[in-house]
Amino acid sequence: MIRVGILGAAKIAPMALIDPARSVPGLEVSSIAARDQTRARAFAFAHKIPKVAKDYQAIIDDPMIDAVYIPLPISAHATWTIQALKAGKHVLCEKSLAANRAQALRMRDVSLDQGLVLMDAFHYRYHPLFEAAVAEVRGGRLGAIQRIDASFQIQGPVPVDDIRRIYAQGGGVLMDIGCYPVSWVRHLMASEPDVVTASAVTDPANVDVEMTAELCFKNGPTAGITGSMQADQKFKAEIVVTGLAGRMTIKNPLVPQLGHELIIDVEGTSKSRTFTRKPTYQFQLEAFVAAIQDGAPLWTDADDGAKQMAVIDDCYRAAGLPIRGLDDV
Repeated sequence: MIRVGILGAAKIAPMALIDPARSVPGLEVSSIAARDQTRARAFAFAHKIPKVAKDYQAIIDDPMIDAVYIPLPISAHATWTIQALKAGKHVLCEKSLAANRAQALRMRDVSLDQGLVLMDAFHYRYHPLFEAAVAEVRGGRLGAIQRIDASFQIQGPVPVDDIRRIYAQGGGVLMDIGCYPVSWVRHLMASEPDVVTASAVTDPANVDVEMTAELCFKNGPTAGITGSMQADQKFKAEIVVTGLAGRMTIKNPLVPQLGHELIIDVEGTSKSRTFTRKPTYQFQLEAFVAAIQDGAPLWTDADDGAKQMAVIDDCYRAAGLPIRGLDDV
């Protein structure tokens, strides 16, 4: 049994870990710690977590804990991931994995030195919908890929005290929302792009609430990514892949368990497919367990996380904004 401790009573924890863990054999959520003990106890009671630790370090030091889940603000990811790894714990870390590439590389190196799993929590990558999309790109039915457009937006405005609008905590739409389109295009092309241009809308200064970027892959295709949390817009998570022979549209690759569609338009015909509603988070946890128990490879391992952060850093540079956590590098 892999016993998991949670660092922080984060809103995402029930959906991303606690609820799906109940359907994953060999995984148990055993402990939680939060900065506020009262909140931690209430969270543990609500979600039937057996133990409340006095602080984050107590979870890391607990010999009964095998792995740690880190849904803390991005600015804290590197510190607590490295401490957990050095204490012999596997880590499932929410995205973005780190504040910048340099931090991600340190995290990767420690995981390799310790021989432990460090997983970047891009849950979408393990769902059959995205696996099918990758197969279409590589199978050739669309012809040579020319262009990918990927966007993820939520209805704003995000409150001013939300960590996504606080630079010191790793805030910015690209770190929280726009990181998905970056990951989507990277994994569809199985390649690392160059950032050609980027532009951002900021509020407050240096914190992007909208980011768009043009990317170019070495083998020719271009990509446009958009992340936005501005006001007066509807939820949208969509990818459009254009090839010489046809087009593929992926509707809601983010959380396909809430509804999705894969549409292939080739030679004047359109075919639509849907896949299981089993949660992306359950697929992710199954992959995490397999990596720990059997050494199974991960699509979103620490090395992939460092490559992802390199693109994000380059987007900030191209948009004329400072890289997050640069003072910590």
